[in-house]
Amino acid sequence: MSRLLGLVVTGVCVLLAHKSFAQDIAPDYSKPDAWVCHPANTNDACDRDLNATVIAANGKFSKRPFKEAKNQPVDCFYVYPTTSLDPTMVSDLTPGKDEELITAYVQAARFRAHCRVFAPLYRQNTVTSLRAAAQGKPMSGDRSVIYADVLNAWNYYLQHDNNGRGVVLIGHSQGAGLLTRLIAAEIDGKPTQKQLVSALLIGSAVAVPHGKTVGGSFKSIPLCTAVDEVGCVVTFASYRATMPPNPNSNFGRVRGSTDSVAACTNPAALTAKASGKVKLDAYMSTVGEISLNRKDYLPWTNPPQQVPTPFVSLPGLLLGECVQRGEFSYLEITIDADPNNARTDEIIGDVLMADGSVNTAWGLHLVDMSMTMGNLIDIVGKQTKAYLKK
Repeated sequence: MSRLLGLVVTGVCVLLAHKSFAQDIAPDYSKPDAWVCHPANTNDACDRDLNATVIAANGKFSKRPFKEAKNQPVDCFYVYPTTSLDPTMVSDLTPGKDEELITAYVQAARFRAHCRVFAPLYRQNTVTSLRAAAQGKPMSGDRSVIYADVLNAWNYYLQHDNNGRGVVLIGHSQGAGLLTRLIAAEIDGKPTQKQLVSALLIGSAVAVPHGKTVGGSFKSIPLCTAVDEVGCVVTFASYRATMPPNPNSNFGRVRGSTDSVAACTNPAALTAKASGKVKLDAYMSTVGEISLNRKDYLPWTNPPQQVPTPFVSLPGLLLGECVQRGEFSYLEITIDADPNNARTDEIIGDVLMADGSVNTAWGLHLVDMSMTMGNLIDIVGKQTKAYLKK
């Protein structure tokens, strides 16, 4: 039960004392400040610098400007993961730097390349609550408000902003779990299913029967098996090849089921019946994600060079393959390291314990989306074109 104790979120000014909303008051999604990202807002968490520096294996830098689509034809509805450091079981609605940097900026803003991004604030289960549960001291609180907020945000969006447009649902960890519940209750087999471009449910178990692409979590919404397939699901949890999941691991399995497995769809290999390791298109953050008990990021080159952009792309460094080992099904990450090259041979992404050791139970959960962001953006672009043709 001590495995959660090493989870440390970026230690930047989180507002713990000031409460702009009471925890028993539901967010008013007609208000701009109830959204971390919204197309009508200016200078919000998604409206920031998204340019990237491409670092070649020889250490050479080149700039990759971000290109936002004009008049995006579809929407992205994003629910962020566990980020709040509030001292209660359920968070308030005062966004701290954790929600902004970890979630919308790092995980969702880049999808503006194809869609309008809607990211609601919600009263989530906090990091504090997870730590307390790991110590055998669960906190009290009304958990029902967590899903209720996401459902209310979704319904408000449908009624006031959607106007019949296609939607990509995007969530990570707690956010993916909440969207899985939302899809099962409100979309699967319902009229709104026809508007589903796809669902990216990352870092949370989507159950499917052994050898099947549909069934389990959803009755009629399948896993994506082609990059231009629409109305389907992309999902995975990631672990290092050198640190596979162990009996205490949190992700990549459906607990208590012998009939189903946690689905794994490799976002770099949806178009082919690929086997083996496939190159991932990573966009790693240089400005703020979960700090992992480290004060600074590892140098990207040797000798170290200052990276001038908030993101880096590392062509060919990371390889991914969906594997099944025992009850675990997950995206296995291999680092194609070459000590003779000037570029880094390592990435950070592990949860660390208080003594600095790696908590292997978490895998690379914290950077699931960063390691595959380019692939996910490419998928959404191709799915959007296919959806519009339909």
